[in-house]
Parts: sequence; C-alpha cells; structure tokens
Amino acid sequence: MKNIYFQIGETDPLTQGVVLATVTAATGSTPQKPGSSAIFINGKLIAGTVGGGVVENKVMDYAGRCAVTGESALLGFNLDKEGPDPEDALCGGTLTILVDADPLRHIGVFREMQQNILEGLPGVLVTSITGSDNASIQIKRYWTTGETDLPLPAESRGRIMEEAARILASGGKSGYREVQFPAFDAIESARPMRFLLEPVFPLPRLVIAGAGHVGKAVSHMGRFIGFEVTVIDDRGEYANSKNLPDADNIIVNDIGLAMSDIRKNKDTFIVIVTRGHSSDAQALKPCIGSGAAYVGLMGSKVKVATMRAKFLENKWATETEWDEIFTPIGLEIGSQTVEEIAVSIAAQLVRVRGIKS
Repeated sequence: MKNIYFQIGETDPLTQGVVLATVTAATGSTPQKPGSSAIFINGKLIAGTVGGGVVENKVMDYAGRCAVTGESALLGFNLDKEGPDPEDALCGGTLTILVDADPLRHIGVFREMQQNILEGLPGVLVTSITGSDNASIQIKRYWTTGETDLPLPAESRGRIMEEAARILASGGKSGYREVQFPAFDAIESARPMRFLLEPVFPLPRLVIAGAGHVGKAVSHMGRFIGFEVTVIDDRGEYANSKNLPDADNIIVNDIGLAMSDIRKNKDTFIVIVTRGHSSDAQALKPCIGSGAAYVGLMGSKVKVATMRAKFLENKWATETEWDEIFTPIGLEIGSQTVEEIAVSIAAQLVRVRGIKS
C-alpha cells in the first residue's frame, strides 16, 4: 500500500492543478483523524480521503478553486448535529483541513521522505503554517529522520526537533501533533506560526511465498489491511503485475533464495502458501529464528506434522522455534474457499500485528 505522499513525490513537477488536503485537527466524532490526506487534480479526487460525503465535496470544490488562484487555506467544518448547517450534521464534532494549493513546491521533501521510508527509516513531516487568514496562509514543509537539524528560526528549531525526537522515540504512537509559536519573521510579525508534525513510518511488510490462488487472495487482503505486500514465486506466468495487481513488489526467483535475501525484522510478516507445498521447506528455512513478527505455513495437520519432524531431525529448527510458527495458518473460522482462507489469514495477521505493535 503506497503512502499517499509518495504520489506527490512521483508526480511530474510540471503537472498543473495538484492540491493536497490534510486533516490537521479533529474534535468529537469525525469521519477522519488528523493526518488523513487526499490529493486533488483540477478539483477531482485522485487518491486518499479527508472524510467523504459533504466534507469531501466541499474540500473538492475549494481544491478546484485554489488550483486556479494558488491560495492555500485552513478550512473549518462543524459536524455537530446542533450546527447551523444541516448538511454537516453527519457525525458530530469539528474538523480543520489544510488545503495546500501548491504541494509540488516541496516535491523534493516528499521525494526525500519516500527514499528514507523505502530504506526503512521513519521520520517526521514538519509543516509550518504562517498566518491565520484562510486566503493568505503560507506553507513550508520539512522532513527529518532526527539525524539532521531543520532550517527553522532559532526560536522554534529546538522545540520542533525535541517534538520530532519524541515522536520517533514513541514509534509514532504519540501521533500527529501541532505546536504554535508567535511569528519570528519581522515581515510576518503580526501573524502567528504553527507547526504540524506528522510521523511517517514504513508500513509493516507482508511477504507471501507463492503466487497461486491463495497467495493472490492474501495479497489483495494484505493491501486492504495496510501492509506493504511482496509476493515471491519462481513462475513468471503467476508472478506478474497482471496476476498480482495489489502487490507492491513482485520477485521472480527461486523461492528459497529469494526468501533468504528478504530482510526480516519485527515489522516483517511472512505467509508461506507455495504450490502443492513443494517449496514450503525452502521458503521456511530462512525464516527460522529470523526475528520476523509472524511466520505462517499453510498445510494439513498430517503435512505439518511431517514437516515438523523433518525440521527437528535435521536441526533446521528447535522445538521452541517450530512452536513459534503459525500452522495450520489462519484463524479457525470454518473457511473453505480460497477467499475465506485469505480472510482467516488476514484476521490472524491483524491480531498478531495488534499484539506486537
């Protein structure tokens, strides 16, 4: 699942009418939370969401206008049932949405972010907003992994770097936050400055060994539930983007060799569903003791028992290491069809991810 900001970085810098909208604050019951973003081009929604329904339609209308005027804005929405506009009486609460009329101005920042995330380095997107008038705010964006200082006014730099470090140390759990200062630029002395700090972490990686029917279905579910999906198979007729439209990465290679090359850590989830189980042992060996958060192996009780005996006999795994494998794979929901099996596997992935996050 590609981060929406990556789409900004991959956009042709000469593209006209690109607008980025981001929820910056929310109170009460709202359809989206701070950090939710959407991309519009010439007033049409291209990717993401800032709430759907009435809110998104109004943001879309404004995005179409500011794509022409070049004026960014902070838009406020009252969703309280007691609010003055009955159209907004959807959930209750309030939303503030930043509409950036020229996100491509900071395309270098988004590209740096993408490169770091692909390298497995988390960071914080810092957005400064100067001014409070909807029609005259100024936006600047910065990216930090905590390794380098930010080119900010001296009076705010220390506090922002401290907040960014706190976000990174929390693993992103401290969430999206806002920091406000009086303005430090003499020209803008009458206008406040606020900083929005958004943690951006690499998605957990789902590695699927096997591009058959089950692997394809799990690939689809994995993308849907928020994983970066990699599928491995030695058959090019299966391991291709036409057969696997939901996969972020497709590797055509010997399954054992490819699994050996995969970087594995606490954010790696591995599902082994090779054809006829013929390559299961090859796929599984490099995963034993690898530190992966989840290793799941599909198979009948007889097949699993046979493979267990083989792994223990050959000292490819200890009993403790084998017991850490999720096999038979998936939650017991009485699944029969390929799609139902994929749902049971996805449910188990969500459970394990929640426990280990």
